[in-house]
Amino acid sequence: MKLLFTHGYFLNFDPKQLKIAMPYPPLATLYAAAYLREHHHQVYLHDTQFSKSADEVETSLQSIQPDVLVIYDDGFNYLTKMCLTNMREAVFRMQKIAKKYNCKVIVSSSDSTDHYEEYITQEADFVIIGEGEQTLLDLISEIERDHFSPDFSKINGLIYNENSTYIKTQKRTVLKDLDTLPLPAWDLVDIIPYKKMWLDHHGYFSINMATTRGCPYKCNWCAKPIYGNRYNSHSPERIVNNIEFLKEKFGFTHIWFADDIFGLKPNWVKLFSELVQEKKIRIRYKIQSRADLLLEDDNIKNLASSGCEIVWMGAESGSQKILDAMEKGTKIEQIYKATTLLKANGVKPAFFLQFGYLDEKIEDINQTIKMVNELLPYDIGISVSYPLPGTSFYDKVKLELTAKSNWTDSNDLDLMFKSTYSPNFYKHLCKYVHKSYRTNQSLKSFKNLLFFQSFDRIAFKRMLSLPFYYIASINEKRMLNSLEMVAKKMLH
Repeated sequence: MKLLFTHGYFLNFDPKQLKIAMPYPPLATLYAAAYLREHHHQVYLHDTQFSKSADEVETSLQSIQPDVLVIYDDGFNYLTKMCLTNMREAVFRMQKIAKKYNCKVIVSSSDSTDHYEEYITQEADFVIIGEGEQTLLDLISEIERDHFSPDFSKINGLIYNENSTYIKTQKRTVLKDLDTLPLPAWDLVDIIPYKKMWLDHHGYFSINMATTRGCPYKCNWCAKPIYGNRYNSHSPERIVNNIEFLKEKFGFTHIWFADDIFGLKPNWVKLFSELVQEKKIRIRYKIQSRADLLLEDDNIKNLASSGCEIVWMGAESGSQKILDAMEKGTKIEQIYKATTLLKANGVKPAFFLQFGYLDEKIEDINQTIKMVNELLPYDIGISVSYPLPGTSFYDKVKLELTAKSNWTDSNDLDLMFKSTYSPNFYKHLCKYVHKSYRTNQSLKSFKNLLFFQSFDRIAFKRMLSLPFYYIASINEKRMLNSLEMVAKKMLH
């Protein structure tokens, strides 16, 4: 059959990410397209990354005349896991346009898993639940039997509407041997606008890859609608071969390994490092990991020797009380130790932080701010607690999600349930933590320059920004103090 693949992420609908200018192709979409092509279907791609309107899909529908529009989101991209309403409305629009061309519409995404009724009401024929390649192949094969009484109920991992009843089939078992998958269909992507944006804004070109699928940890706020709690991995040999091939094809110098957890499998990072060095591959890359995992074996040394530049650590909070409430499974001292060891090995630590979790008090917040300003990671990413279906955290607050249950874009940061302080408090808190952190970072750069300890272009720019961040942090702190006093009066 003739299949047009697309996805639901539009960079132009996400002002924060557009400004950051770090676009990555839809990796999971490319995996699915390659898998269907391997099984003798004609595949095409309409990449919405740089589109300015969902209506642009009509051009591809007109020219290709596909049998099926497959809206397959990139499950490796944390932005799609946010289930942003800007993107949801765009997908609904594409579904309706596809129907004008008599296309079947199949959707696979975190958001459609959580809100399948809405997607099917908005003219999707099928919603795939869980890992999608095999389900999609089985579904397309059954659609081809259109005149021979197709039976979709026997296909695992599917939801559809039949005679005004939603049919949910049995759960699909995830793939265990990821090396059986073909290389993602990179030939379908117009890589030029990606490369141009990276070079124009950052001076280098980064590409995305994934070495694993899933995460076995059980943080109670983390939704896993696609891969669940299973963790499966490509072999280090396969990944290194892919790096060699893609580096020759695209000429990138940096990789974003989009795994939820990089290198969890014992000895994986060690073998990967040995292969990279053996083949003399010079590459920089960034990953996501956990403080406890980084401290196992010689993981940090092996990351450093294989070219790891940045490790984004799910630090979340400087309060052990909050980490325990989240069922994070890490200790504050592990965050401190891992950060120190990363710096000692020339790897830049970066922190994901989360404010607004249930029962968080000002002393917990202050502990997080203290941790950040003491450790001064290379970068920080701040969010407020965001309840997503399928988590125990969501179950605790879902009755409060009446006016709003999803963010509009990735910079929304609206606290949608009742926490200790107001949503406005947390918005100012996010700003204050950023400004306070940048102030201390700039101050450190100034001291290093003053005592000739180190100097580079980034440190010099930080030093020049010191007055701005200092004044801005004072203003935000005043606002926070005022909002905190209001909260205290309401509590009493």
